Amino acid sequence: MSAVLGIDPGSAKAGYALVDDAGNVVCAGIEPIATLPQKLREIVAQQPVGCLAIGRGTRSREVAEAIGTLGLPAVFVDEYETSRRARDLYFAEHPPRGWRRLIPLGMQIPPRPIDDYSAILIARNFLESSAAENRPT
Repeated sequence: MSAVLGIDPGSAKAGYALVDDAGNVVCAGIEPIATLPQKLREIVAQQPVGCLAIGRGTRSREVAEAIGTLGLPAVFVDEYETSRRARDLYFAEHPPRGWRRLIPLGMQIPPRPIDDYSAILIARNFLESSAAENRPT
């Protein structure tokens, strides 16, 4: 399997993450919906991508139509608890410092949008589900 481009669509912006078949993040970011197709075209031109894994949430159908010109197969992925898990992943990579480390993580909010972390999880969920489907029984 080749790399998966995970997308977490939203109302005004979308997170994206290119994740290789081992689950490692190649690149990730957040882009306004208006410029998302162009940004994804740039990524696809530079890296081999097998498919798009789009979170089945806010504006997912509209975003799928807008990026349909990439010519890649698109799969909708369940986003159940992605936001909570994205926050956990953010804090795992950026642990609070100073007095903030005394506050439980469940009570903290990341200092920036974490749509890119959600996109990472969407891509990894797709890879895990694909691996489970192809596992011998």
